Amino acid sequence: MNISVELSTAEAELLTDTAVQLGVRPEELARVALTDALSRDKDDSRKAAAYVLEKNRQLYERLA
Repeated sequence: MNISVELSTAEAELLTDTAVQLGVRPEELARVALTDALSRDKDDSRKAAAYVLEKNRQLYERLA
């Protein structure tokens, strides 16, 4: 899938500069950053759900 993203001049320069420092193409850096951001969101949602379930379990235990 190809996606087009509009970046400001400052964002494009930062992406390019960072990619040069890491020795990768800017497109590859953007793809990896997006993949990381998407997986982090999933992990955060799972952690939040686990926390709520644990708190509910503790509450039900006290009420029993």
